[in-house]
Amino acid sequence: MLKGLVIGNVVSTKKQESLTGSKFLEVKIIENNVETDKYMVAVDSVGAGIGEIVLITTGSSARLALRNQFEPVDAVIVGIVDP
Repeated sequence: MLKGLVIGNVVSTKKQESLTGSKFLEVKIIENNVETDKYMVAVDSVGAGIGEIVLITTGSSARLALRNQFEPVDAVIVGIVDP
């Protein structure tokens, strides 16, 4: 799992039909409690917002966090870190 800071929304007017209604967020990756210059786009499954620290699962296990496990996603936000 990865930890990151949500820095923005990603708007996509055209996308895979099964992803319609999914919220995409841009996340700045945190390593050893330090923000890096690495970024990723992840599907939000927990209602995270800008400025929140989140947990992200990636790879084939990311799909398991979604209702439809056949969606073409590689990164999913699965938790919000308590302040």
